[in-house]
Amino acid sequence: MRITMTTYVVAALAIVMVIAIAIAIFKSKRKARTLRLHVKFGTEYDRLLETPDRSASTAEAMLDERQKRVDKFNIRNLTAQESGALTAEWRSVQQNFVDEPRVAVWRADALLNRALLARGYPMANFEQQAADMSVERSEVVSNYRIAHEIAVRDQHGKATTEELRQAMQHYRTLLERALETNAVSA
Repeated sequence: MRITMTTYVVAALAIVMVIAIAIAIFKSKRKARTLRLHVKFGTEYDRLLETPDRSASTAEAMLDERQKRVDKFNIRNLTAQESGALTAEWRSVQQNFVDEPRVAVWRADALLNRALLARGYPMANFEQQAADMSVERSEVVSNYRIAHEIAVRDQHGKATTEELRQAMQHYRTLLERALETNAVSA
């Protein structure tokens, strides 16, 4: 059997087409992954991309690792009794804000940490906690970062009463999500 130049050209074109299809499939899957992560993590996805010298693939790998880490946790809903006790404590913290705004902010932060711990989130350093929270609560993790940043600035005497009030609003939203209730707003 004699192989002609046409046979080589057809074979080469077939190989090029297979490679082109493989590249298209890879790009399509990559785009779908990017979209999935962006939708799931929202502002946290954007925040990771803003870091200088960090590629999108590195940021996405970090988000995938967060997901894998949190998947290992035993996250649970709080019992009605636990939720009620934390809600009652929140009301006390909130009432204390008028007289002692700084103390109220730190109590709110501690209360949120206890609620998250009770739900099954490990309490490590703030950045790890925020990263863990971003997996299940991406819509409010920016609140957590803002409230914490205000609390830290307050520790150095650099937060205004208005900023402390804003921190309390953020903590209320966070606690509502942690308790999965709107009872703390009542």
